[in-house]
This record gives sequence, C-alpha cells and structure tokens, in this order.
Amino acid sequence: MAFLDFSSTLLFTPGPTPTPESLRLAMAQPTMHHRTKEFEAIFGSVKASLKAMCGMETVVMLTSSGTGAMQAALNTFSKKGLLTINSGKFGERFSLIAKAFNIPHIEITNEWDTPASLSSIKEALDMYPDIDSISFQICESSGGLEHPYKEIAAFVKNINKNIFVIADAITALGVEKIDTTNIDVLIGGSQKAFMLPPGLALLGLSKKAKNFALTNSRGYYFNLAKEIKSQDDNTTAFTAATSLIVGLKAYFDTYGESLESVYHHTLKISKATKKALQAIDLELYPKVSANCMSVFKSDDANEIIKLLAKKYKIILANGQDRLKGKICRINHMGYVPVNEASFVLNALELALQDLGIRKFEGKANKVFLENYYSLDMD
Repeated sequence: MAFLDFSSTLLFTPGPTPTPESLRLAMAQPTMHHRTKEFEAIFGSVKASLKAMCGMETVVMLTSSGTGAMQAALNTFSKKGLLTINSGKFGERFSLIAKAFNIPHIEITNEWDTPASLSSIKEALDMYPDIDSISFQICESSGGLEHPYKEIAAFVKNINKNIFVIADAITALGVEKIDTTNIDVLIGGSQKAFMLPPGLALLGLSKKAKNFALTNSRGYYFNLAKEIKSQDDNTTAFTAATSLIVGLKAYFDTYGESLESVYHHTLKISKATKKALQAIDLELYPKVSANCMSVFKSDDANEIIKLLAKKYKIILANGQDRLKGKICRINHMGYVPVNEASFVLNALELALQDLGIRKFEGKANKVFLENYYSLDMD
C-alpha cells in the first residue's frame, strides 16, 4: 500500500518565505518577453508601487540576490571611504564587498547581539574625515537584531549631509513602514516580505543619490547609471527577471492598498510570539530584536530544528556562522496566518518535551493567542 502523507511542510524561515498561491499563479502565466509594451506597462506599475512604498525619488530593480544590490551600492557611492557597521553576518558582508573592490573602509565591529551606537559612529567620523558613505542593516537577519536606523541616519546627516546613507532593508521592507527621510540608498530583495522566489533585488534612491549615480557609476552589469536611464523608460539595461516582476505586481495588486494592515499584523505576530517564547522559558535574542522574526537562544538549537522538521514538518532557521547551533529563528515576514503561527509554537513546546527540555503545558499556544488578540497597536 502506498504511503500517504497527510501533512504539509510549513516554511517559517526568514527568507525565502512561502509564496502564496495567488503569486504563484501569476508567475505561472506564459513567459512574457521583456522588450514588449505589455511588460513595460507591468514594469512601470511595479516601479510606481515600489517608489510609494519606499518613499524614494527612484527605484532600480536588478536581476540578482540582495547581495548584488549591496555590491552595486558600494561600487557607486563609496569612493573615498566607507564606514560599515558589523553586528552580524550581513553587516560583515558590506566590509567583504568593500575589500573585494578595494574600497577604502572602516568597520565598526559589535557583538552580534548589540546594535550600533551613535558614539562609535561619531568617533569613526571624527577620526576619518574622508568617509563619504555609511552602510548598515535596518534588521541584521543573521540574528534578528534591529539597528536604530532613523537615529543613525539623522545623526550622520547632521554631522555631514554629503555622506551617503546606505541602508540594507532586505528584512525590513514590507515588514514595517520605513522612514527614508535621511536615507540615500534603500536595499530590498524579493524573497522576504514580498514572498517571491529569490532573484530580484531593488535599490531605492534619493534625488541626491540618483543624480550622483548618473555620473559616477562604474562596473558593467551592476552599473546604476545604465539601469536608471533604461528604467526611466520602463525597461531594463539587461534581461529583466520577468516572472518575478509579474509576481511583484500581483503582490501589490493583492496587498498594496492594505500595507498598513500587513504592518499591523506583522507587529502583533512578532510581539505575541516573543511573549509565547518567554512563557516557555526560552531566552530571547538579541538585545534589541526586530519585528521580522523572533529568535531564541538554545544549546539544543540543532536538535530542536531537526526534530521540528522531521516530526512536525516545520522548517525553522538556524543561526549563521558563529551563531549556528546556538539560536533558532522564526519568521514573521509576508503573509503569516495566525493559526499557522500558533501551530508552530505549539509544536515547538511539544518538541521541547520530546527532547526532555521541559514538560508540555500548552502555554506557548495559549499565551500567543491571548496576546495576539488582545494587543492594541493603534
């Protein structure tokens, strides 16, 4: 007799996130050529929606992962000196990109559970007056850390308005409304809150950044001057990720007019999950946590993740690099149904019992639901 599997796997990793059926169906339509009026209309619609979401003068889309957009940003805006903030794997990546392209750079290195401090930024800017750009993550997704991005951006601009502020918002865009008042470059990616497969990156540019890029871009494929000129005409310098852009249009058609509700729901899911984790004696990580995910510390992280996947068909994310085997990450980005989030927490508490860590009491599920439905975020 054939084995029947009556359960489906729940993907609760902070990227890639699950793709809803409506977006999958949109991308399953016959392939569209990228040099047609039909696609140009879709491209223009998506570009307008992204500009409104980002609150930026210009948005450029690239066929790449988010790292491609990070590389494009540094190659364009970091000439004399880059200041990077390393509080995790992706903050470190900015420094590695700078090193690969021989961009002069200074790195502020923090513990991976510690956000950037304004005093350390001031000290670096005072010591290195040639710094012309600063890069950091809004959310450092390797550990779920949130940097005080608004304060950092305003602080830097108050010291020197000519410094380009480059913010990696890959795990923040679509999670919350981002204040881009003092941000010159905002980086996003398709596989997070947009709920699409990987392969599409974007850069929101301030007016100052756009004008600078038009005359100071370098490189060939990630040349922002080429892309700005092409995308102003609703086309691309190179082959566009047509299916992903069609999927992004479907995202905005579905959620575009309800983004405030999406942000509200994500915040409630995040707060309720963190309360639930604390209720079953799990220690939250890091010191200042972002809304895009909830993270808890455990020396049994590898076993918890393995058991949840094998027995309960739930995929959580491990820590990265030095955090691997020490933390578990639970995603809140995209469309996360309340009942699925509740099930994940219930299964987590059962897994802790299976591993002999604590007795199952049904507290996680109870506390999550009580908090989600009682939290008033208005």
